[in-house]
Amino acid sequence: MDKKNLTIGVVFFLAAFAILFFGPHAPQPSPPTPSLGRIANPLPSNQATANATPSASPSDATFAALETDDTTEGITHLGNDFIDVAFTDHGGAIKSIALKKYPAALGRPTPYVFNELHVDPMLALVDFPGLDRGTHYVLVSHTEREIIFRAVLENRIEVTRRYVIEPGDTKTGDPYQLRHETTFRNLTGETTPLPRLTLSLGTAAPIDFRDLGLYLNTGYSDGSSFTFISRNKLQGGGFFSRHDPLPFIQTTAPIVWASVKNQFFTSILTPDEPGTGLITRRVELPPFPGSLVPDIGVTGSVLFELKPLAPHEETKLGLDFYVGPKEYNRLANPDVFKHDQDKVMEFGMFKFFSELLLKIMTWVHGWAHNWGLAIILTTLIIKICSLPFTIASARSTRRMQKIQPLLKEVREKYKDNAKKLNEAQLALFKEHKVNPVGGCLPMLITFPFFIGFFGMLRSASELRLAPFLWVKDLAAPDTIAHLSLPFSLPLFGNVINLNLLPLLMGATMLYQMRLVPQPTMDNAQARMMRFMPLMYVAICYNYSCALSLYSTINGLFTIVQQLFINRMKDDGDPTHAPGAGGKALKNVTPAKKK
Repeated sequence: MDKKNLTIGVVFFLAAFAILFFGPHAPQPSPPTPSLGRIANPLPSNQATANATPSASPSDATFAALETDDTTEGITHLGNDFIDVAFTDHGGAIKSIALKKYPAALGRPTPYVFNELHVDPMLALVDFPGLDRGTHYVLVSHTEREIIFRAVLENRIEVTRRYVIEPGDTKTGDPYQLRHETTFRNLTGETTPLPRLTLSLGTAAPIDFRDLGLYLNTGYSDGSSFTFISRNKLQGGGFFSRHDPLPFIQTTAPIVWASVKNQFFTSILTPDEPGTGLITRRVELPPFPGSLVPDIGVTGSVLFELKPLAPHEETKLGLDFYVGPKEYNRLANPDVFKHDQDKVMEFGMFKFFSELLLKIMTWVHGWAHNWGLAIILTTLIIKICSLPFTIASARSTRRMQKIQPLLKEVREKYKDNAKKLNEAQLALFKEHKVNPVGGCLPMLITFPFFIGFFGMLRSASELRLAPFLWVKDLAAPDTIAHLSLPFSLPLFGNVINLNLLPLLMGATMLYQMRLVPQPTMDNAQARMMRFMPLMYVAICYNYSCALSLYSTINGLFTIVQQLFINRMKDDGDPTHAPGAGGKALKNVTPAKKK
């Protein structure tokens, strides 16, 4: 057994298994009845009020409560070609933001609305009695790009809240980003202390009925590192250690920027001066139509410490507030986002490959105008660029297969002398131009791109609802039929969706394995390799079909490449066997194992 190859294979197997176990693979329910939206059902009576002090004991854990409707609420709008911002005079904050370039769902042309269901309006002053979402602010000014609210607390503190929106054709900013300033002015002749200020980031909800909330989290940067707090950390349970549900998680750290997000959309608050902490809570949302299970969202708020106000003095809290898609090319623009806000994408340890793939794919889409075609062409570009290494590896693998009789003879001859055996094998490899680990090179090249593509697809809003051939949404499984069972299966339940692209990917992998020579593989390795295509199908089956499309094109290219290599003449092919009685070796590829 080639221990190096086996070790590498086991490492990849464990990595892929981890992705399978912890990745977004779960039963896919049948499509719900189409609806224009969710109706806010009455919430359970045990839910905490939105501005209640978080409980300190897990046994008191509750959900943050959704904001209730109030017909006396005044709504004012600002907008550009990308967003429509709805401001509320309750708290002088942002009720919601409609993203005009992104439909709410497949077949629904209405825009996706961030913070549609929420605990607090975005940028509301949370836990600030007299100035929070229950306070009526007066609309002072409203122009095409600016809106100003004003309120007075106990005739002592005047609060002015100003918002400025970027035009759609901005050259210096980003059309999804607003500028906000909250000014506190002391109306008295005495020094007035201000309580700790908490600003709402908004509430992130699951995208649709398939969304299991694996991407729902809050996050922040302290200027040198980035931390993300997933919804799952609040809900209790756990794989290695179990804990009760938590009412909230409060983090104390310098907040250079903070975010709350779902799979494709995010809000990012970047203050002029760092905040002091972040609070994360869970939110119980009404079920999607056709489901009885409540959806669980996540909400966040940023803490700021304000100095006491001297008589008739004022202090100002300024910030930039982005609400929009998780587009890497947009968030990586250093002229607008100067504090690495692109880290909200969470590409992980293979971020280099994720970023490279997304940049190439976006560039290709610029002239191909179809994301499915962009994925295919990106795959071909990567394969062509790696072709010299792959061909060299394939030649080495073929040579290794053909010198097996010589290796067997050498091992028999020096089986009792490890040093002599190693020297003889190295001499044999050198004579026939064989790299003993060359067969692993294609896997070492392909695997990082596979994982990079996997990580990139978790956040690529560009692929959401993008069609290709029979695929209606490249960011979802390409289900073409449903099979109902009289019994329930693990991971599938009693309904199995027929997803075509993962099956095509598995078929290409199986055929590819039959073409590629495996000279040093024993029975254990062979069994593991035969299992690999099934494992990859399981990984990709309920994931974004864009990953299966990438892997299928990669496999088809490799098949054509291997057919070509198998017909190439090679000056490194062994034609004689020194020390083997002068027997000649046929310069042919051994028959495939059946």
